[in-house]
This record gives sequence, structure tokens and C-alpha cells, in this order.
Amino acid sequence: MPIALCIGELLIDFVSTTPDVTLAEAPGFVKAPGGAPANVAVGLAKLGIDAGFIGKVGADSFGDFLSETLQKNHVDTTYLIAGESSRTTLAFVATRSDGMKDITFYRHPGADIQLSPDEIDADYIKSADLFHYGSVSLSHSPTREATLKAIQTAKDTGSFLSYDPNLRLMLWDNAEDAKHWIWEVMPYADVVKISEEEWEFITGDTELAAGIERILRLGVKLLVVTLGESGCYYTNGKVDGYVDGYAVEVVDTLGAGDAFVAAMLSQLMKQTELYLLTKEELDAIMQYANAAGALATQKVGVIPALPTHTDIVQFL
Repeated sequence: MPIALCIGELLIDFVSTTPDVTLAEAPGFVKAPGGAPANVAVGLAKLGIDAGFIGKVGADSFGDFLSETLQKNHVDTTYLIAGESSRTTLAFVATRSDGMKDITFYRHPGADIQLSPDEIDADYIKSADLFHYGSVSLSHSPTREATLKAIQTAKDTGSFLSYDPNLRLMLWDNAEDAKHWIWEVMPYADVVKISEEEWEFITGDTELAAGIERILRLGVKLLVVTLGESGCYYTNGKVDGYVDGYAVEVVDTLGAGDAFVAAMLSQLMKQTELYLLTKEELDAIMQYANAAGALATQKVGVIPALPTHTDIVQFL
């Protein structure tokens, strides 16, 4: 059984072959497997962690491609379901060198939001030491209820829970729903990672201090805010710090955050209690994760760019 499970969206990213142009101006696109929780599952597998993915794709050629991609990357796909009622979700992505993205999704509805609660296997989830989730799968039913069931099962089992909201407002019916559900599942998490560009929407604060206090009061044991090329900030309520990023020649920023999360989790899984970690230990973990994020910007597409442990060590 996998010891790390990720639940959520798995889709096809069509990434512009030319950076710093709009989708309308893009001359062509490269097909790449994507979806933040699936990227994290592959990232963990590449770092030597037994990982599995729970989600739904269409019973179509794109769905077959995605399933084969996960399997080739040693991710367990026992509960990746091919649904007959809808097609695999697609996203067209134009990236910019400053890290921002222009994304249009084709999901009306996509298979990723068709996962139902009765397709969640509680015993499978109970087998995991780590359970990772995002917010995109909370945007619509029935996958919202499926995700909530899975999160509750993992929490009840005593798994280590990781949460990356991965805000994609265009996938929600409205911003109020997005904010509500993003916060609804925050208290379940042991570690939460939020990107700098998501911070103000999620917390309502431009500064870190007030938002941090609100999140830690929910019982979150470690909060990490990624700052793009500037690195990251972390706090567990006792120790905190900024860890610088790495200057690299960027090819494609898509998935850098997912590489960061996978690398961070691969190190945190080795720890017993997050609140016992020293500043030196947390600095080292975040340096490792920053390196993974930097390496992920060196190729087009996410999964091909996710680094191995050897890649990270050599980079450092």
C-alpha cells in the first residue's frame, strides 16, 4: 500500500511554447500532464516515497495518457477512475517569466469533478501515513463530498495531512464559494502551503502577521508561504524564518510550487513532531524544497521537470 496519498485533479496542460505571450498570441502548445495533487504524487514518487493518487479522468485518449504517465512514474493508480460520463479536463496555459500564468480551463464538466463519495475507499486512505489535498476538487459536487469524506477519513486515522489551496478562481462559480471551502478544510491540515499571490485573497490581509495567527489558531502545525524566486517563509508558531530562493534561468514556472510541496513533504515525513523542529532543521527542509522548486522551472511541463533526490542534492 502507498504511504503517501494525494487526492484531486488530474488533467492535461497545453503549455504555450513561447513565454510572455497571451493565449491568443501563443503560436503553439506542448501537451503535458498536470493537476497540482497529481504533480505532488509524482514528485513524491520521484523522491523515493511510495505514492498513490485518487481522482477521475475521462474514459478517453487523454485519460489513458494520464493514467499511463502516473504509472510510468511509479504512482499507484488503483483508485484513479476512468469515468464514462465526461471527458478529461484540459487547461491551456501561457506562462510568463515573472511566474504569473494565463490559464483557460475546459471543464464543463470535466471528469475531475465527477468523483463521487461512494468511489472513496476508506481502507485505502487508512493505509497512508501522509494525505495531501487541495481546494480545486472542492469547487463542485460530487467531488467536493468525495474529497471531504477522504479528508475526514485520513484525519480520523491519524494520518499526517498536507494542504495546498492552489487557488484557481476561474474554476469556482464565485469567489465567495472559493473562500468558504478553502477555509472549511484548513483545520484538518497539519501543514499548509500558500503562495504569495494567493495570500491576500485567502486571508484578507496584505501583511503576513494577522493571517498567520488566524491559520495557526485552527491547529495548523506548520504554515509555509512560498515567495517565488525569493524563496519562502515558514512558521510553526514557535520558530519562523525566511529562506532565500535560487536564481536560475527560468524556462517554465508551471509546477514549481508542486515540486516545492513534494520535496518539503518528503522531508517532513521523516519527522515525528512538527512543533519539535528547530529553526536549523526547518531552514534545511525549506532549502531542499526551494531547490526542487527552482529545478522544476528548467523544463516545459510539470511532471517531466520534477526532480529526484539526486538532482536536488547535486543542485545544492
